[in-house]
Amino acid sequence: MPHIPTASPQILTFGEAMAMLVADLPGDLADIDHFHRRLAGADNNVAIGLSRLGFHVGWLSRVGTDSQGRFIQQALKGEGIDDRYIHLDEHHPTGLMFKERAEGGADPRVEYFRRGSAASHLSVEDAASIDFQSLTHLHATGITPALSESALDLTRHLMQQARESGASISFDPNLRPSLWPSEAVMRDTLNELASLADWVLPGLSEGRLLTGCESPEAIADFYLARGAKAVIIKLGPEGSYYRGTLGGTLESFLAPGQPVAEVVDTVGAGDGFAVGVISALLDGLTPQQALNRGNLVGAQAIQVIGDMEGLPTRDKLRELEQ
Repeated sequence: MPHIPTASPQILTFGEAMAMLVADLPGDLADIDHFHRRLAGADNNVAIGLSRLGFHVGWLSRVGTDSQGRFIQQALKGEGIDDRYIHLDEHHPTGLMFKERAEGGADPRVEYFRRGSAASHLSVEDAASIDFQSLTHLHATGITPALSESALDLTRHLMQQARESGASISFDPNLRPSLWPSEAVMRDTLNELASLADWVLPGLSEGRLLTGCESPEAIADFYLARGAKAVIIKLGPEGSYYRGTLGGTLESFLAPGQPVAEVVDTVGAGDGFAVGVISALLDGLTPQQALNRGNLVGAQAIQVIGDMEGLPTRDKLRELEQ
């Protein structure tokens, strides 16, 4: 098992991990008899990806004191994740989801069983032991604040504390409309949270919905005007778009997508992209290099079954970037 350092994590992500049962065969989930278990959750996908690249990553969450909660803890520890901020909840269950086996690169249908889960009871109190002075980066998504009012309070608290301590902050909206009371609440809340981030990473359709703007440039300007230093927009197979001031002056460019021979599972592509971009910027690379790496890692994620199984180690990444 990987060695977990005793020092406080330098990178923190937070949210809900779920046990995921993936169908062994294509078809309606009602007709499938055999599934295999994997780990799911956008926030922990990013945590795992950054840990595989050698960063000291902590993950904050709640899991139930049930078998699926133990599975999640063991899986994350096996990936070298610092688990000191995982809280055990004796009163609420670990979230569960089912995912169909899609064909031809289609987005697979998923069914969630997460209402009232342990992670939906996350609150500011769960952040009491975090060492913000050791933190260099915080990654947040728009999923956690959608879980409950207390999880929203936690998200806002972590982003504010990270900003005050001088850590950089990335924010991926990761829209889950079904978790929000209305589209307007989702839009207003996520745009408020994005204003606390340095790097905002929406998909193009997400950016259009959240800002009311059409073009990547206009979407980027919406968030730059609200305090972001860089807006990096995922364009799917076409690649990604950057607009920001990370190099000291405002610059904009497109980075072409990576060709993929066969798309196996599209879920997790955005998380892989985030891993590539965040790791590159933390490595001190240029925004252009960061987008290239984001496109590269995102392409790896969609060529395997599972949300994070395709995320590379540092050695594999060096090989891919040659």
